[in-house]
Order: sequence, then C-alpha cells, then structure tokens
Amino acid sequence: MMSLVKELYKYKYLIHELVIRDIKKKYRRSFLGVLWSLLNPLLMMVITAMIFSTLFRFDIQNFPLYLLCGQIIISFYNESTTFAMSSIIENSSLIKKVYIPKYLFPLSRVISSNINLLFTLPALFLILIITKWSFPIGTFSFVIPLFLLLVFCLGVGLILSTVAVYFRDIFHLYGVFLTVLGYATPVFYPESIVPEKYMFLFKLNPIYYYLKAFRQSIYDGVFPDISLLGICLVLSFAAIFIGSIVFKKYHNKFILYI
Repeated sequence: MMSLVKELYKYKYLIHELVIRDIKKKYRRSFLGVLWSLLNPLLMMVITAMIFSTLFRFDIQNFPLYLLCGQIIISFYNESTTFAMSSIIENSSLIKKVYIPKYLFPLSRVISSNINLLFTLPALFLILIITKWSFPIGTFSFVIPLFLLLVFCLGVGLILSTVAVYFRDIFHLYGVFLTVLGYATPVFYPESIVPEKYMFLFKLNPIYYYLKAFRQSIYDGVFPDISLLGICLVLSFAAIFIGSIVFKKYHNKFILYI
C-alpha cells in the first residue's frame, strides 16, 4: 500500500495532465464548454420529467429532484467506466514509447469523470432551491456514497480496460449492458411499482445501493443508513480488489495486443 501511495505521489503531475487532457478533449470545440455539465442534466431532467410525470404520473414528491439524483449517479457510472474501458487502447502510442504505470490511464479517466460530475452538482442544488426543498446538514453526507461509487467505478474500469485489450467486442456488449442497467435501476420510477417477487433484481444491481444512499442524503436530507453504506463499502472494496488483481495479472502483455 505504501509503495502504491509513493508511486501515485511520484506520478501526480502526470495524473494531473492526463485528467486535464481528458476534460479538454470532452469539451473541445464546444462553445459553452463545461457549462454543458450543468445544462445537460437540467435539460434531460426537464424532458424526462415532463414525459414521466405527465404520461405515467408516478406518485413521487418533487419528481425533478428524484429524477436528477438518479441521472447523476447512472451517468457518472456509465461515463467513468466507458472512458476507463478504452483508456489503455487510446494511449497505446504513449505506452509503447515510455514506461508509465498503466493503471494511471483508467485512474485518470475515472477522476476526470468525477470532476465532470462535480460540475453537475450546482444543477442539483439549483433544483433544491427552485423547488424549495429543505436541505439540512444530512444533505451534505452525499459525498460518502459518491466517493464509494468512485472507488467502485475504478475497480470496474480496471477490469474493463483489461478485457478491452484482448476482446474488442466488449465495447459493443457493454453498451447493451448499460442500456439494461439503466432500466434495471430506479432512476425515473419508484421502487414501489416493482412487484415483490422481482425485488431480488434490485439487490443484484450494485448501482441501486449507491443511488439509494445518494437519495437518502439529497432527497431525504438524512445521513445514509449505516447498513446501506456498509454494502456500498463492501462492493467498492470487492471491485477495486478484483480489478487490481485482474489488471496486475495481464498488464505486462498489453503491449503485444494494443
């Protein structure tokens, strides 16, 4: 662990440059730039809220806030893991030229996605203010599930970036998986509409736990349940542990396939 910390400190400037590069790349030639991180979730929320609150009439108090919480979590997971998946292949020319710890590339992608997420938080608090929704001190505990989700995404990103080097079809398969995951996560619908016999599907979905903890902070204004955070902690630890093992086992052969 200490050697890892020392290595991260040694390459902190490189990580910084990689993160800045990823953010600039995302908003290259964009007139509004990072403002899209604020506008995009708001626009998506308005459109989705109009459709589902009118057609389906879900009995959810402050539906825009409920919806935006879900969109932020699922969007962060989708973006961070998708970007991390292609990080090794897209940096193949750099990897072939100089020695750089290869895990820095998926790490920088997840960090840059996390920064993009932070840009969307003003939209969340704007909705809190517009809808006159109270946000007590418990609201600010949202950073805990977000941090645990970041660790989970890094673990998943390490696995995906490894698999992508050897199996390029993963890009197409993962896109289908994300679509299924989006519908299997209660982003725009309440849990109450799901029959009891199908609730086990939620329990198989790791994003469900992070979203639930995040909503308890933002939507309910309370500190997330300790048991719920415990599940999130176990999932994050398991993901980063498995991801590290898989990545370490195969990273020395990356140069032969990229």
